[in-house]
Amino acid sequence: MQETFAHIVDSINTVLWSYVLMYALVGIGLFFTVYLGAPQITKFGTGMKSVFGGLFRKNKGEKDHQALSQFQALAVAISAQIGTGNVAGVATAIIAGGPGAIFWIWVSAFFGMATIFAEAVLAQKYRVVSHGKYIGGPAFYITHGLTNKIGRTNARFLSGFFSIALIIALGFIGNAVQANSIASAVQASFEIPAIVVGIFLAVAAGAIFIGGINRIARFAQFIVPFMAVIYILSSILILLQFSEHLGSIVQQIFVAAFNPQAVLGGAAGIGIREAIRFGVARGLFSNEAGMGSTPHAHATANVAHPSLQGMAAFISIFIDTMIVCSMTALIILITGANTSGLQGAAVTQQAFVIAFGHWGGSLLAICLTFFAFTTIISWYYFGESNIRFLFKGKFLKIYRGLVLLAIVLGTLGKVDLVWNLSDVFNGMMVLPNLIALFLLRKEIKAVYHDYLTQEKSGKEISYNYEFHEYHEK
Repeated sequence: MQETFAHIVDSINTVLWSYVLMYALVGIGLFFTVYLGAPQITKFGTGMKSVFGGLFRKNKGEKDHQALSQFQALAVAISAQIGTGNVAGVATAIIAGGPGAIFWIWVSAFFGMATIFAEAVLAQKYRVVSHGKYIGGPAFYITHGLTNKIGRTNARFLSGFFSIALIIALGFIGNAVQANSIASAVQASFEIPAIVVGIFLAVAAGAIFIGGINRIARFAQFIVPFMAVIYILSSILILLQFSEHLGSIVQQIFVAAFNPQAVLGGAAGIGIREAIRFGVARGLFSNEAGMGSTPHAHATANVAHPSLQGMAAFISIFIDTMIVCSMTALIILITGANTSGLQGAAVTQQAFVIAFGHWGGSLLAICLTFFAFTTIISWYYFGESNIRFLFKGKFLKIYRGLVLLAIVLGTLGKVDLVWNLSDVFNGMMVLPNLIALFLLRKEIKAVYHDYLTQEKSGKEISYNYEFHEYHEK
């Protein structure tokens, strides 16, 4: 029975990712790159300055709707992005798609920077106020942005479909994936039973969930920089240790992207389609561009203009994919951990063991635990936003309890099946979000043009936000 179900899930993924989303995600990113004039290039410096230049300035809007600072919102977004996708997802991409999959992760991330810019702009433009706090995301910009274009019924259907898919994909299955990877790594390094790990994760996560977005943001802004620096420094040490192979490894990535057989040999059974499929799929799982998840975090930021949060959004992809994912890929390939016969996070863990010995595996287990745990609490919040959208504040306690249950059960699941289920529901989230992004392209461009006009004139950047009270029952 389980084998039949796994086969059905795999068949759905093949169609969804090999023939639909593989082209749609890269295509929408390419479209917005051209349509908006490549903001991920022209405004990259502005984005870095906007995010990190005001890091130590007090957020003037904290008393107004209890808004988060731009860095806090970015930390929540990055905490969702930097998770098992960076550790287990990259490893899975290499095993299933060969070294060339990494090139396609980079390509999808570059174009995804334009996509996530568009998502963040819409999240800011169409956010609402509920109980004195900003909430927003695709369900809100689909409903409020598309009602006049496709009719209220169609807009409500698309937004409802997105919300349900997100709640299942991230709140339940996605968090099960995160817990699964934590349990696998911790069990391998410290011999702690998976169920014990699951219960501990659920208790710790529940303590943060009850504090809402402000507690999640405070936790994220402290943990995210710390965990990223530790992981990056550890990866650099591994690359230095095997530095004589670095050039050939980079060459492998580019050659295998277009000619996998030249690197892997014909017996590997990996072609360009597999490299692209797993590169795009795992790239999405890591940076979430086009998925519609991180806009929930970007909607909460207190910024002078929606475009500024759009720039912060593509900085998050640069950190997540171009830096952290690249580090993971290079250390796996340079140590040969991809030939160990292992799967998922265990591959990356093996790279740390090869470089540092047994304690290296323990170090990776700790890093992965923090990565995945911060993703769990962010994905919980994204789901909560959609529970609020669908049910006007009802059933939050039931949702919270089901998420905690999913965390515990996720530690006991089969890795391949959990990952494949995650891909299915991630794909279901993507479709309505991409439709909305394309149909609202003129609104996105108008907001960005407004920013460029003000910037060119030398005026102080501002935007006339129109907030609507969102009454919950």
